[in-house]
Amino acid sequence: MFRFILLTLIVLLSAPLQAAPLATAKAEFREVDLTYATEALIEATKQSTVAAQIAGRVVEIKFDVGDYVQKGQVIARIDEREAGHALAGSEAQVAQAQANLQNTKATYERTRQLFEQKFVSQAALDKALADYKAAQAQTQATLAGAGQAATAKGYTTLVAPYSGVVAARLVELGEMATPGKPLMVGFDPKDLRAVANVPQYKLAEIRRAPRAKVEFPALNKWIDAQAVTILPAADAKTHATRVRLDLPEALRDVYPGMYARAHFSIGRVKKLLVPAGAVLRRSEITAVYVIDAKGGIALRQVRLGEPAGEGQVEVLAGLTPGETVALEPVKAGMELKGKF
Repeated sequence: MFRFILLTLIVLLSAPLQAAPLATAKAEFREVDLTYATEALIEATKQSTVAAQIAGRVVEIKFDVGDYVQKGQVIARIDEREAGHALAGSEAQVAQAQANLQNTKATYERTRQLFEQKFVSQAALDKALADYKAAQAQTQATLAGAGQAATAKGYTTLVAPYSGVVAARLVELGEMATPGKPLMVGFDPKDLRAVANVPQYKLAEIRRAPRAKVEFPALNKWIDAQAVTILPAADAKTHATRVRLDLPEALRDVYPGMYARAHFSIGRVKKLLVPAGAVLRRSEITAVYVIDAKGGIALRQVRLGEPAGEGQVEVLAGLTPGETVALEPVKAGMELKGKF
């Protein structure tokens, strides 16, 4: 009995394992969008540079590149001692002006009463009134100066104008800030768009059917543009017009400066398509593994056209409609080698 079980195990182990069948798809004509493709660049709709509005030494930096900042959060501070002294001086001048105003007002009231009793002349009343009005103007001027000083003191604290990500930090702790000096650059990652330069002869076709997709080759991702906006201006050197393609909110792994391709739909056409995953790229060779009716596998070089979206790619030459291709080219290559 034991000998029979041992012989059975030896037979099972020595028998070749049957490989799982290859996943396949057929090359077929499909009606797809006729597209015009061009290079594009991702940019943020909200991107700003926070600059200093007052001179002083940077004493605190609370965020660095890549940090997410909420709207209203403090991102940096500038030494406020000089601005604080200026504000204190302005407030003292306000107190002095207000005291002088009260004094001149009381003098004017007494002079007016004496004038009504015929004890002082018209000239004395006019002088008291002029002193009172001058004191009012002086008080208003000192109040304005104090408000300006308070505003300047507020400039020592830099806050985020909106929620976003720090893209660049342009200052180090202890450096001197001067009015207009950039300190940080930030952008809102929820609001992005692709910008493409389109030649003038293509604008009419894009206007007739303003639909587009944005391809991210590095991410192997296609996104439908939410809106297409043709800017009413052209570059004086290239004569190309900038076209903006709004992207959906909160895209993952997409950020300003990324390379993309804009695919504008300008009509409908039938193309011979195969799944992009079936294509094998080796150096300058682009090929697919073709499977015939008897299960034979052959490597066939093909010439590809533009991506057609939804994981499909156009075949310009090398295949005929109805031929079957392997969706796992690496696995198909291993099986082909195993037959020799």
